[in-house]
Amino acid sequence: MVRSLRPVALLVLAALLAGGFWASRPSHAQLADDRKSADHHEVSQKVWVTQQEIQNRYPLAKHKEFMRKAIANSRMAGVEKRTGGAFGAIITDRDGHVVGEGSNHVVSEFDPTWHGEMEAIRNACKRLKVLKLDGCILYTSSEPCPMCLATAYWAGLDGIVFGAEVADSKKYGGFDDGFIFEEFAKPPSNRSISQTQLLRDEAVKVWKEYANLSGNVAY
Repeated sequence: MVRSLRPVALLVLAALLAGGFWASRPSHAQLADDRKSADHHEVSQKVWVTQQEIQNRYPLAKHKEFMRKAIANSRMAGVEKRTGGAFGAIITDRDGHVVGEGSNHVVSEFDPTWHGEMEAIRNACKRLKVLKLDGCILYTSSEPCPMCLATAYWAGLDGIVFGAEVADSKKYGGFDDGFIFEEFAKPPSNRSISQTQLLRDEAVKVWKEYANLSGNVAY
């Protein structure tokens, strides 16, 4: 009789242990909240890398090699394929591997956002399957425009190395980036494109709904 009860007792014991195990496991909502907390990346919280650290990461000859790749991409866009302005870029990881390349396609794609830096950042993030490019450097043939500079911040790049200046792209290509930088320095009410706030409460209501969802990815 005792022998026949033993398998039953073992099954009961296993069920109790399993129940305890599952009871101690966090819920899906808890896991999502933990993930949300762990993955939360605020731009201002990044540990930024100094210019000297960027310069010291590779020998000067290596920096020049990367910049020449970016310049070659600019020539392909502006001179060879005529897809847009003479803008090109590459992104390298901490070990000196090229993980993203880009060239300007504004004209060919009728897309004012298709800058070389934007394409390089998109390609690097897609290749590495990340939203943040920590440890990476952007090499760009020309000083980034306000859009590309802001995107570099969003992507959390370690640094930027550029060739031509904003004044050069304006002189030889008519690209008026300086005007946009000046506009951003003004209060919103004084900018050339006027900004008017409307229905803030309704807009914030959606943000509150979003905040209550589990599994949101902060970037």
